[in-house]
Amino acid sequence: MKKIFAALLSASFLLSPMVVSQASADDYRRPPVVVQKKVIVEKTVVRPHWKKGYRVNANERRWFHDVNDYRRYRLAPPPRGYRWVRADNDYLLIGITSGVISSIIAGH
Repeated sequence: MKKIFAALLSASFLLSPMVVSQASADDYRRPPVVVQKKVIVEKTVVRPHWKKGYRVNANERRWFHDVNDYRRYRLAPPPRGYRWVRADNDYLLIGITSGVISSIIAGH
């Protein structure tokens, strides 16, 4: 009985590498699985609507930043009754009371 058990145990040690190598060889014989994924990227382009003579309403003026140091941005001094503001990446010269754009400088 011991001899039969020892023979089976030694046979399992000898045959196990062949079984594993056969299983791994089967993996290489299978055709590769190709996964195709459709990716849709939506781009939104925001175009500036600033034009000379456009009247800026109070709601839009809330998002503007006043440019007090206009020389730092190489802007000319604003005339009386006007001020420089920064909207998005552009510099606008708007009238203080009317809100009409009189000049537009595109930023970097």
